[in-house]
Amino acid sequence: MPSIAIEYMIMVPVLIVQIFIFPLTASVIMNTWTDSRMTIELQGTAGHIGSSIQQLYYTINHESMSNGSMSITLDTPPLIEGYAYTTTLRHVEHLDTSYQIMNVTLKLLGTKDQASTIVTLGQNVDWQENLSFLSGSQPIVLNADKTSNSIWLSLGGT
Repeated sequence: MPSIAIEYMIMVPVLIVQIFIFPLTASVIMNTWTDSRMTIELQGTAGHIGSSIQQLYYTINHESMSNGSMSITLDTPPLIEGYAYTTTLRHVEHLDTSYQIMNVTLKLLGTKDQASTIVTLGQNVDWQENLSFLSGSQPIVLNADKTSNSIWLSLGGT
């Protein structure tokens, strides 16, 4: 009989500790998984926007294109995991090249999550520094205006 009492003395505290540890561990794992999923979706969206900007630039910069304008509507999600995000276009400071380099940064509002991508463009392109757009119900539209030897990129809604 004494061995049963000793088993209860050992097992009851272990079971009580498990009641608290397992839900806490599951919560931590799920929060980490959700943050990772948001970051991956944010990085994918930033890459999609950067690639679309580069394709628009190379299309309108082709010698067969005369002066004019071109726009594309991006198929980006209005929300990522229920959060709106801002898209910001910045110039990257560079010393070794004459090419323009754009930093496309997406930041989820209400969180610390953000992602960015670098886009290499030609010498004849420019855009407004710190150009920002808030995601939402309107899709993002990329505009490129070509005049003589320069291209102006802008970002906006429909």
